[in-house]
Amino acid sequence: MEHPFSYKQYVAYFRVSTQRQGASGLGLSAQRTSVSNYTYNKGEIVAEFTDIESGKKNNRPELLKAIALCKEKGAVLLIAKLDRLTRNVAFIFTLRDSGAEFVCADMPEANTLTIGVMATMAQHEREVIGDRTRKALAEKKRAGFVLGKPENLTVQAVQKGLAVRQQNAREHENNRRAAAFARSLRGAGESWSGIAATLNEHGFRTRRGKQFQAVQVQRIMALFN
Repeated sequence: MEHPFSYKQYVAYFRVSTQRQGASGLGLSAQRTSVSNYTYNKGEIVAEFTDIESGKKNNRPELLKAIALCKEKGAVLLIAKLDRLTRNVAFIFTLRDSGAEFVCADMPEANTLTIGVMATMAQHEREVIGDRTRKALAEKKRAGFVLGKPENLTVQAVQKGLAVRQQNAREHENNRRAAAFARSLRGAGESWSGIAATLNEHGFRTRRGKQFQAVQVQRIMALFN
């Protein structure tokens, strides 16, 4: 904890995500305001450093310069926004191992342990989202969707995707059994909705694990005609 009457030197560190923000100053204004409010009657800002890059990257040359200057002058590294630093566990450990004193303007009570936990959670969330996205794309590709730019979705590509999905549906064992059962029920004069209800009662499900509706019964029978 800082003594309420201590007067310190601060090295401010800012980060923006894009070259456009860095050139225009967008995103920096709010960070500078946060830093100025924090240092009011507490100390002076002796230098400022700004990195322009993705929060997922550890290579932040301006931050390394800021840390070096803090150690040289005995100054405090003043971080404008905590979320600018909690995107990667390795980076947090680098900050911790530097030995530089730091404080976050928007969360002064934060320490290395606090932001380390936040970084771990943030990285875990990114990994979960990435894994979920990869699985979803793989499933779409397996189902015949053509992945890529919209201009690549030609009529031929769409037709090919449809053919692949239909072939996958024909090869699905549950679909074959359900279609055979539905055909016998239809031959006995059962309605489409009645067939769907009977299939559901006997534990049949669509390839995606859903209950059958009349329209799905019609589609599955069409596949095997």
